[in-house]
Amino acid sequence: MHTSIRGLIAATLLAGTAIVATPAFADDAPAAPASPFTITGSAAIVSQYRFRGLAQSDNKPVAQASFTLAHSSGFYISTWGSSASAGSEDVFFGGEFGDDEHIGSPINIGGTEIDVYGGWTHAIGKSGVTFDGGLYGYIYPGATAGNYYEIYGSLTKTFGPATAKVGVNFAPAQHVFNFNFTSPHRSNTYIYGELGAGIPNTPISLHSHLGHTGGGFDYGKQYLDWVVGATVKWKALAFDVSWVGTNLSHRDIDNGFDCAAAGGTGEGEDAFVSSASAESVCTKYFYRMAKDVAVFSVTASF
Repeated sequence: MHTSIRGLIAATLLAGTAIVATPAFADDAPAAPASPFTITGSAAIVSQYRFRGLAQSDNKPVAQASFTLAHSSGFYISTWGSSASAGSEDVFFGGEFGDDEHIGSPINIGGTEIDVYGGWTHAIGKSGVTFDGGLYGYIYPGATAGNYYEIYGSLTKTFGPATAKVGVNFAPAQHVFNFNFTSPHRSNTYIYGELGAGIPNTPISLHSHLGHTGGGFDYGKQYLDWVVGATVKWKALAFDVSWVGTNLSHRDIDNGFDCAAAGGTGEGEDAFVSSASAESVCTKYFYRMAKDVAVFSVTASF
């Protein structure tokens, strides 16, 4: 009898100890601290690469990708890459005059562009305005003379479903401007504004951009570029269609690329039939990189 009672008491104590000990193990296991770093990226297929309104891929499709490492303090570093045009440095040489199949791209940036940039972003007090600024480098492995950098800054504010942004990119005097003989400037300022909004209860968002280029990257004159488009999101994919263009006219292209002086006096394939016909082809060929076009893209984000 006493043995049974002692056994029952011992069993009860053991059970109680087990019950008490079980949550103790859980409480002793500390939760893994959240990492202050986040990594994001994207990959895209685009019908053509336009930068500030101008074709950078000879109006042909490109593949693009990006990668960003950000810290909770607001500091970040990113890289972005795209295939690009790698045409002849002189649009008229290399084939029968006026034969587009044998003429290189109006813009030759070596076939690849790799951008590396880093900066800091943070909310400004309780204003609802977010500041973002840093240093941006444009690298062209196949055309290194075109490498350059910019200092950038922007302010962004959300108004309900809409987001507005204004910003400026400034390229100080550097080697790249030595090659733009149509502009006396040895620095460049790009100012822009953006407005976008999501359509409530839909996966559709609208976006717009208006920019102004002034300085060493002029094409005959200071010019405007614009983008108006719509994006549809589905899971990790974004499908976008945008209308992209500039206010550069045929006359601006004539002046910017000195098409009137295109007529040569050489012989053979490099000779031009006449200055007038050379000007006509020059204007047509260079203008296609600045005219309005629809750009389509599919982007996967992770």
